[in-house]
Amino acid sequence: MSDIDWESLREIATGAMRRAYAPYSDFPVGAAAIVDDGRVVSGCNVENASYGVGLCAECSLVSNLAMTGGGNLVAFTCVDGNGDILMPCGRCRQLLYEHSAEGMLLETVSGVKTIDEVLPDAFGPRQLEEFHNG
Repeated sequence: MSDIDWESLREIATGAMRRAYAPYSDFPVGAAAIVDDGRVVSGCNVENASYGVGLCAECSLVSNLAMTGGGNLVAFTCVDGNGDILMPCGRCRQLLYEHSAEGMLLETVSGVKTIDEVLPDAFGPRQLEEFHNG
């Protein structure tokens, strides 16, 4: 996975960010990821007047993943309204973990890291599978 074109992936995330609906926070966010079958999925944040029910860009991206055939994410990036890299919040890290290939790479503010580095000792589908098969 060292051949990831992070700049192109960020450009897709920036395009998604430009479609964000963020009238309350005025903080648009876009995300993009490569799927294990080579597709690229993206998403943006969609706010709501009932603040707590807004959707993060990562939620939108995972919905796009499901709607376009599923699969596992292998590389992910997220940007703010200036196109600067953002670190997903804890809730979104869990969401990404749930849909990640083992060793998924994330572009973070401190460099490229694996999903296990940004969510150590995570619990998700791989652990459930180990439990049921082991």
